[in-house]
Amino acid sequence: MALHTGRQESHDGKGGHRVSVNPFLGAANPEVGSMVTAPPKHRLPSGPMAADIAYQIVRDELMLDGNARLNLATFVTTWMEPQATLLMAESVDKNMIDKDEYPQTAELERRCVAMLADLWNAPDPAGVVGCSTTGSSEACMLAGMALKRRWMLRNAERYAAGARPNLVMGVNVQVCWEKFCNFWEVEARTVPMEGDRYHLDAASAVALCDEDTIGVVAILGSTFDGSYEPVWDICAALDEFQGSTGLDIPVHVDGASGAMVAPFLDPELRWDFRQPRVASINTSGHKYGLVYPGVGWALWRDRAALPEELVFRVNYLGGEMPTFALNFSRPGAEVVAQYYTFLRLGHGGYQAVQQASRDIAVSLARRIEAMGVFRMLSWGDELPVFAFTTTDDVTAFNVFDVSRRLRERGWLVPAYTFPANRTDLAVLRIVCRNGFSSDLADLLVEDLSRLLPELQAQPGPLQGSGGPSGFHH
Repeated sequence: MALHTGRQESHDGKGGHRVSVNPFLGAANPEVGSMVTAPPKHRLPSGPMAADIAYQIVRDELMLDGNARLNLATFVTTWMEPQATLLMAESVDKNMIDKDEYPQTAELERRCVAMLADLWNAPDPAGVVGCSTTGSSEACMLAGMALKRRWMLRNAERYAAGARPNLVMGVNVQVCWEKFCNFWEVEARTVPMEGDRYHLDAASAVALCDEDTIGVVAILGSTFDGSYEPVWDICAALDEFQGSTGLDIPVHVDGASGAMVAPFLDPELRWDFRQPRVASINTSGHKYGLVYPGVGWALWRDRAALPEELVFRVNYLGGEMPTFALNFSRPGAEVVAQYYTFLRLGHGGYQAVQQASRDIAVSLARRIEAMGVFRMLSWGDELPVFAFTTTDDVTAFNVFDVSRRLRERGWLVPAYTFPANRTDLAVLRIVCRNGFSSDLADLLVEDLSRLLPELQAQPGPLQGSGGPSGFHH
């Protein structure tokens, strides 16, 4: 979560600015009595207020947020069926950790793990170990902890003597992996981008591996351009590496998005537990799992992949339970919603939803390229996500100008630069999710076509890479 300071200085320098209250909510409302001024923002009010008034004050401020349906930056689900929303509202008071008091919620979590084990082709679904999390970031942390602990157990004497573990991954990984390496004192060995290679490849991964490598992270769906990393090639290269060195290095698949797309649209890809070297997989239920935030999933292929010493057995609230998590108390509503969505859609429903998103992404990418001023880096034919930049002959504007102007129409399309060694490359990225319809895609194309003449009439780019249109992964 973001870190915040306390009270911020206001325009009067005293932190005294208050949320405005309509007179009908203040002195004109007899229920309020003596409240003639708005409540303070940075300290508790002196007393309570009517629920309707508090609701209206908060609701008015939230109108300044962007429209989630027009947010083409986020991978996170922004629409669910009313029935799912109702189930979540009815389950909002359930504590996921309290499995003794809410045993059926725990049972739904167990069923979801079993469904994912089957979906990801576990050789023995009954032997898979898994859990729900608050999202893929926590799931990745748990997977990384398991990788490190397995390495420590195999290299106890060397670790005690000062050997430092490392983790190999592409520079395009989500920031949670950088956090893991920092928090758990693991050397992050990142492969930079080179030329038109925007993610990790097999040769680059193996080149960084040694006896202190706890694992290789392969991303099924890079957030930078929507492309799949070649899990199958990475596993094959590590097989050869083991044959020549004797080092058995596991792979974790970060399938935050792709693990809920590839099984339905790319079943021929052997990225999952069909690869014996894949020790664990994570996904975000709240991304292409089609559930509101926040829920994620972490699965290990068998008990050997998750050291028992990491699992805590807690006698809590009337029963003993095994737990492996960074969080403790958390809402069960999202797990309930995940099970509802699995039950509601089934394999065929997920296939239809994800195919619709991919079809829209591919079509939209082609229409944007046809405008003649953009060069596509990806096409939305893996994740329903694509990235593009301006062509070399465009000098009047840049991608940051495009992002800024689209925001005027309500569209949130991120513009950002790629990491090392392609910091020279600035792109726009569009994420097509369930709820982003072909009609909305038409409106986006119309708006983009309408603003291009104005952008082309500029004397030069007005927005730099450090401006407010920048996007941080």
